This record gives sequence, C-alpha cells and structure tokens, in this order.
Amino acid sequence: MFKSILTLLFCISLLGAASNKEILRKADTLSKSSKTANLFKAYNDYKTLYLNAVTNSDQSLREKALQGIVKSGTKLNIDISEYADELKNFDNKTTKSSNKVVLTSVTTMKSVKWDEDTLVLSFDQDLDPKQIKYFTIHDIKHNRFRYVFDISSSSLTKNQVLTKQGISRIKLNQFDAKTLRLVFEDQDKINLNFDVDGNDLKITVIAANGKPPVGDLFKATSAKTEEPKESEESSEDIKKYSKSAKQKIIVIDPGHGGKDSGAIGYKNYYEKNIVLDVAQNVRNMLVSRGYKVYMTRDNDTFIELKERTAMANRKDADLFISIHANAVSSASADKACGIETYFLSPSRSSRATRVAAMENSTDISDMSSYGKSTFLNFTTNLTRIASNKLAIDVQKGILGNLRKYHKDIVDSGVREGPFWVLVGAQMPAILVEIGFITNPQESQMLADKTYEQNMAYGIANGVDRYFINN
Repeated sequence: MFKSILTLLFCISLLGAASNKEILRKADTLSKSSKTANLFKAYNDYKTLYLNAVTNSDQSLREKALQGIVKSGTKLNIDISEYADELKNFDNKTTKSSNKVVLTSVTTMKSVKWDEDTLVLSFDQDLDPKQIKYFTIHDIKHNRFRYVFDISSSSLTKNQVLTKQGISRIKLNQFDAKTLRLVFEDQDKINLNFDVDGNDLKITVIAANGKPPVGDLFKATSAKTEEPKESEESSEDIKKYSKSAKQKIIVIDPGHGGKDSGAIGYKNYYEKNIVLDVAQNVRNMLVSRGYKVYMTRDNDTFIELKERTAMANRKDADLFISIHANAVSSASADKACGIETYFLSPSRSSRATRVAAMENSTDISDMSSYGKSTFLNFTTNLTRIASNKLAIDVQKGILGNLRKYHKDIVDSGVREGPFWVLVGAQMPAILVEIGFITNPQESQMLADKTYEQNMAYGIANGVDRYFINN
C-alpha cells in the first residue's frame, strides 16, 4: 500500500509546478465553500499537495498545503492538531535545500507491544538513533503535555491507538510520507526514557517516584475488532473507580430533537422524547459518580449532526455517547427487538446500513457515496479500536443491569456502522440503540420511567467499566 502511494506521488510530481499551482488554486476555491463535499475535496487536494511537497522538498508548497489542511480540516472537525503543530513550527529559512527525499530505504514498523513498563516498536531493519527526533509541547491554554517521537524514513501499515491507565491518549500514526509519529498526551507531566536497540525502539514510562509503574497496567490495542470478554467487573470495582472520575469529561447526545422527531413508534411514541429522558438520567447518574457531563441538547431542540461531535471536541471530552431508539417497518414491528451498540466504521452490513440510513441526517446528503466512504476512512483510524472497546463495555453494562429485572431482554450485539453523528469525534464515540420503538412490548418498556432509569444505570456502569479496563 505504501509503495503504491509513493508511486502515485512520483507520477504526480511529473506534472510539474504548473499542475501544483492549478490544484492549489482549485483547493483554495473549494475551501471557501459551505458544502461538506467541496470542503472534503479541498482537504483531499491539500493532503495530496502536502505529500507531493515532501517528496520534492518544495517547502513553499508544503507551507501552503499545511495551511489548507488546517483550514479545511478544522471546518470538517477532523483532528489536524499534528499538522497545526508542524505549521506552527514551520521555518522557511531552515529548509532551502533542494535535496530530494530518499524513498528507497524506508523502514517499516512490524509490531508494537508492551513489555512490562516498556513500549517496544519493532521495525523490519535496524534503526539509526539519528532517525529519532524527540520533543515535548506544553499547551498552557488547555493544560496539556504532549511528548512526541518522530521516526524519520519510517512507515506504518495502519494507524493505532494505544492505551495505558493514567495516560489520557497515546497515538501512533503516519505523520507524512517518510515519518512515523508516536504521541503521548496527558494533563500531567510524564517521565519517559527511550533507547534504540537494533531494530527496536524502546520507550520506558517512569513513575513520579522514579520507579517503573506496574507492568500489567499497560496494554496495546490491535487493529482487530474485539469481542466481549466473559468476565464482569464487580460493583465494588466500579464504585471504587467512580470516586476518582472527576477529571473525566463525558458528552451525552440525545438523538434527533426539535423538527427532527426521529422514529415514531407504537402508540405514537416519539424517539426524540424517549432518548432525551434516558440521556438526562445517564447525565444525572454520571454526575453523581463524579464525572463532568455535558449534553448536546437538554430540551426539544434540533442540533445538526456535525455540531454534536464538534461540541464534544470543544469540551475536550473523554467519551461521546449518542442515544437513539431503533425502528423498522410495520410489517416487521412485532419481531424486531433488542439492544445494540454501534461504533463508527466505513464497513457496513446490510443491517448497519439500514439503521444508519434511519439515523443519519440530510445535512450530509450533498456528499457522494464515494466521498462519504473515503471521508469515513480518513476519520476513523485513530479512535476505532477505543470506540469498539467502549461499545462492548456499555453494551455489557446495559444488559447486565436490565436482566436483573427483565430476563428476556435481547442482546443484538456490538456492531460497526457509518453513523454520521459520530464523524469528527476526537475521542472514543458510540451510538446506543436502546430498543425498538416500533415493537409493541419494547416501546412500552422504553416509555416507562423506571425502565429508562435502569437503562441509564446500565450505560453509566458501562462508562465506569471502560475506564477500569483502559
């Protein structure tokens, strides 16, 4: 895949400066549009120009491309923080050389794993210590420390999110055509030591007392979709963790609202009203456990899809949870039932496509199917695994609590789906379908205040469980 990208970049470079100017002019025009489809095209063009500039050491074009990526990506709610950092530190005076980037000796990362207190990145050939550039950034405004490792002449087959209890975010991605970037991020300072050992880069996290933290607190996620574990955390564990949840920020999103009623089910129950009741219960329970919680809406108000995750990003949330109720045609209403939880993915089954089509809004209808698919691929890489984990824990929390009172609750599982309300979230994000509002029996339970409270309690338990596990 990486070789294919390089071949494409080489072909693009043959078009010359005139072609680059034409692409840049087109992207600048598209970036001024208010349509999502045009903004995405501009973003894509800027990324192409950026990679082309890196390949040809064209620093002037590189700076303009970075400016475009930051501008268009911000409008699309894409995480462009790393490009923004590069643009901020960009210095035209230091990179006037016309030397071309050597693309024939790219080192590929083969695996990443935790060895007790040490994170080990293994490559397919020996590393040169000169390839490693390490620097820190202190964002005073947001009280955040970032520890950045740039490994030059290196490639990554797939972006990954790593987890460690006590560190809010660890990201591993392909920063540009020749640089792999690893970022540790937290509100507190982190002590890191690193060393190159043959084809391994070893990074050790040192606790504040000078001793390495307990090894089994570390774990790296893989790109494979996880299945729920059999074991359940005890209520004592959940209660214990909740006491230390004050620094966690959760955004709860009651689906639909205002002019968008959502599904209208049995006895004319409105989805927008039921999910708001459940969301308010979730909010109250999480607040009582020490979390800081925001609601995208707290009344019957219409909010555009893109504004929901944008709010979560502005609040620097740790989790985003969107709550909905499922529905089917009247012909299937008696049979369709169950609770299911989704996380964002361009992969789609026929079931996921049906549910997503019902929940998605018309405010993204101007984007072609190809554009939507490509856009989803751009925005899901870094949070997909963490969102999968959150979906599993919340689904288990709901079922575990509801089945104390209703033994016949159907588990419809954790699924992937192209839900646009989750697009742009820079944190783990899920969509919970709390039941079928079109099913006569299930809809009456959904409208019952006690049932709504039990549902909300299960979602809150799932949030606790996620932080215990991660």
